[in-house]
Amino acid sequence: MKNKVLVVDDEQSIVTLLQYNLEKAGYDVITAMDGLTGKQLAETMAPDIIVLDLMLPNMDGIEVCKQLRQQKIMTPILMLTAKDDEFDKILGLELGADDYMIKPFSPREVVARVKAILRRIQIQTINKEEEQPDTSIIAIGNLQIYPEKYEAYFKGKQLEITLKEYELLHYLAQNKNRVLTRDQLLSAVWNYEFAGDTRIVDVHISHLREKIEADTRKPIYIKTVRGLGYKLEEPKTE
Repeated sequence: MKNKVLVVDDEQSIVTLLQYNLEKAGYDVITAMDGLTGKQLAETMAPDIIVLDLMLPNMDGIEVCKQLRQQKIMTPILMLTAKDDEFDKILGLELGADDYMIKPFSPREVVARVKAILRRIQIQTINKEEEQPDTSIIAIGNLQIYPEKYEAYFKGKQLEITLKEYELLHYLAQNKNRVLTRDQLLSAVWNYEFAGDTRIVDVHISHLREKIEADTRKPIYIKTVRGLGYKLEEPKTE
C-alpha cells in the first residue's frame, strides 16, 4: 500500500510541483489550498505525513498544526515557509511541527525528507507488529527508551513525542553524562545544515523537559551546561 501525503499550500504552482514529484516517487497525494480544508483532510483521510504551508487562507499553518496536536493527531508535519523569520520557524516547532523548509526549495529535497520521516515510521510499525523483546532498552531513572520501537516511556507511561523529539532524546541517552554542544546535536539529529539555527535545539529540549521533568526550571535529567550545551544524566533525586 502506498503512503499517503497531504500537501496543503495556497500556491497552485507549488501544489502541482510537489504532487508531481511525490507521485513520481510512489506516494498517493491529497491536496488542499487552504488551512481549514487541510485540517479537515488531516482528520478524515489519515495521511501518513503532512506537508503544510505556513501562510494559508482561512486558517494558517501554525493554527492547523496547533489544533491537530491538541486533538492528539501526531501525524508528522513538514512545514513550509516563505519567511526567513526565526519567530515563525520556532513557533511552528513549538506547536508540534517536526521539521520546516524555507521557500524556494528543491522538490527533490522535500521528497527526500518525506522519505526519511516515513522510513522511521515504517520501522516503528514493523517492530510493533513483530512484538519481539527489545534487548536494547536504555533506562535512565524513570525514563525508558526503546530504540527498536522508536518509543520512550516515563514512569511507565508512553511519551507523546514527535520523531525529532524522540531522536534528540535517544541521542542524548546514547551519550549519557556527555556534554553535547548545540551544533553537535544539530549535526547528529537533523543531519543537514540549519545555517546555525541552534534555537531549534533549545525548543526541542524545552519540549522534552516538559514531559520528563517535575520542575523544568530545575531539571534533574536534561541539564544545561552553561556556555557549552546539554547533557542527559542519571537523576540523583526524583
